[in-house]
Amino acid sequence: MTSKEKVLAYLESNKETFLSGEAIAKELGLSRNSIWKAVNELRKAGYNIEAINNKGYRLGTSNDIISAAGITSYLSESLLNLYSGNDLIRIYDTVNSTNRLAKEAAIAGANHGTIIIANEQTEGRGRKDHSFYSPKGGLYMSLILKPDKLSTMVPDTITIKTGNSVCDAIYSLLGIRPTLKPINDLFIDDKKICGILTEAGTEFETGDVQWIVIGIGINFDSDINAFPADIKKSATSLFAPGKATFTKNQLVAEILTNVIKNICI
Repeated sequence: MTSKEKVLAYLESNKETFLSGEAIAKELGLSRNSIWKAVNELRKAGYNIEAINNKGYRLGTSNDIISAAGITSYLSESLLNLYSGNDLIRIYDTVNSTNRLAKEAAIAGANHGTIIIANEQTEGRGRKDHSFYSPKGGLYMSLILKPDKLSTMVPDTITIKTGNSVCDAIYSLLGIRPTLKPINDLFIDDKKICGILTEAGTEFETGDVQWIVIGIGINFDSDINAFPADIKKSATSLFAPGKATFTKNQLVAEILTNVIKNICI
């Protein structure tokens, strides 16, 4: 990890506390100057870092930048051990499709639990090769799972359990439970807020499933008024732009926790 990543992870893990540059430097084994440079780099990247003389630094509550440090700060100890210090969380600003990247990663040998996350998709897809409108403001993620780690290999069951995992995550953070119908779309007040696409890779000779990719696209704080007319009338978002009461990092962590608990061994 770079000094910037180490400082971000430490601030994310101590959100409620002001930490002096000296204390951070001592804890991370870095120089005071390295801490100062890392804080400035984080601010340039868009992070709100509060600073008070004689008290130190604290990560501001208005931050909603997706990061591995931000996600892992909300994970339980068991999942934290899996996701800390490795390449299982891969974050992008804009991609063609998180499922496409996840499938490429799976073919290349990516480990079970690898998650691809993006702020925007230019070629998002839904079931039966339908397009999935994926502008900024949404949360787009694809999770790679290996068959030997799963409690079921029934396709519809995996999709339904994923949908329920997302419903549970939203309910725990927002107090509103979406409706899952038929098995891969989530609705609030009869308007769609999430779509799920489950895909798999098989070995040609044996037909054995080698990996599964679960794609989840959520209208988080999307500007629904800017959606195409044919989509706008049937879509909604968890929040209006800039009005979120929790972060995307929190939601990713909650979904990840639920999916692993509900689908994996």
